[in-house]
Amino acid sequence: MREVEVVGVRVEMPTNQPLVLLRETDGGRYLPIWIGAVEASAIAYAQQGTATVRPLTHELMQHLVEALGDELDEVRIVDVRDGIFFALLVFSSGVEVEARPSDSIALALRAGARIVCTEDVLDEAGIQSTTDEDQEIEKFREFLDDVSPEDFG
Repeated sequence: MREVEVVGVRVEMPTNQPLVLLRETDGGRYLPIWIGAVEASAIAYAQQGTATVRPLTHELMQHLVEALGDELDEVRIVDVRDGIFFALLVFSSGVEVEARPSDSIALALRAGARIVCTEDVLDEAGIQSTTDEDQEIEKFREFLDDVSPEDFG
């Protein structure tokens, strides 16, 4: 397993499809995962530390986990089949729950849990960084500085 970090979310043009971009913490590969608008907003809210008046779904999930006396230790992105990614939520109690990566990432950001990815998934769907891509990532970071969660929904 390789640890990854969330670079951010963006809307891919011209399809208007949101994606979350992950990056290996000790490597040069990026992992783009296309996600839904609601999940993109949830990830953006969590990254920006935006407070909400009432708990959103992923905040509710985190509150439930805590209320039940458990803790999210890790999110594992474990497979990709036909362009569809699969993840596991791994709790301190030892319980593992299958989940979509987008929901898993939104929850991990709220829980402060680490996100890891199998080498096989990175080999199949990862993109090796180049100088041009690094410049694109920097533009992406600048975009993230100006985007708000409402832009996704």
